[in-house]
Formats: sequence, C-alpha cells, structure tokens
Amino acid sequence: MATTTPLNPASGAGTASRPTVLDPVRGALLGAGAGVLGGIVFGLMMQMMMPPMMGMIGSLVGAPSLGWLVHLVISAGIGAGFGIGLARLVSDWGSALGYGLVYGLVWWFLGPLLIMPTMLGMGPQFGMAFSGDMLLSLVGHLVYGVVTGAAFKAISERF
Repeated sequence: MATTTPLNPASGAGTASRPTVLDPVRGALLGAGAGVLGGIVFGLMMQMMMPPMMGMIGSLVGAPSLGWLVHLVISAGIGAGFGIGLARLVSDWGSALGYGLVYGLVWWFLGPLLIMPTMLGMGPQFGMAFSGDMLLSLVGHLVYGVVTGAAFKAISERF
C-alpha cells in the first residue's frame, strides 16, 4: 500500500501519482518557466512604453545590447522565487492571480526602486515612486506578476 506524503498524496496501491507543486525544485522550475512568460509580456510592454529601459537593464552586466537576455534571466529567477515561496498558497485561479499581483508589486519596490538604481550607482529611488516612468514600471510589474501567477497555475496543472 502506498504511503501518503507531500509528493505522493493519498494515492491508492499501485496508482502512480504526479508530484505536487510542494516539491521546491519542481516549484522553482515551474516558476522559472512562468516567470519567463511573464517577462516576455512585461518586456514587450517596456519596450513599447519606455524603449531605453532594455539598454539600462543590459547595463547591469555592462552590456546594454544584452538587455532582453538579462531581463529574461532576471524574470526566470524571480519566477523561481514565486514557485518556491508561493506555490503552497496557489490553490485556484483567484489565488494565482492575487498572489501574482502582490508579488509583482513587491518586485516593483525591490527592482526599479531599490536594487537596479543601487546597482547603477544612483541609490534607492523611493522618492521617485510616483513619477510617470515609475508608474509605468508599476503597471508592468503588476502585469508581470499576474501573468507569472496565471502561467504558474496553468503549467503546474499540466506538468
């Protein structure tokens, strides 16, 4: 008879069970994939609304021409964090979208207001939070979070 564990929930004898998203490695991989999808949508929005931003993102590694690659690597890493940290809370579509929205908001504070400007030698930019460019960035981060949350839910149901 099969034992019930987080990776093998209440399965009958001889019945194969798909791992749940509670496995942190699985959560990280699914989250990274979801984050890349969110990053593509956000990147396209950013490229249309604030064209110089991709070059600035590439400047984080000293290569403005690598902006898209750097953006997608960051998106995958942040998505992996979603999969590790929030997978247990994503139980339905509402929670996937809600937690994605909040996650995008958190990363708006962390990314363009704290980490990125500090890495570029400008220091934290919290005082600029309500400038036009930062509000556009907020919209992009919220969209990133919602797309990442939705993609995570869809992917985790599929795999």
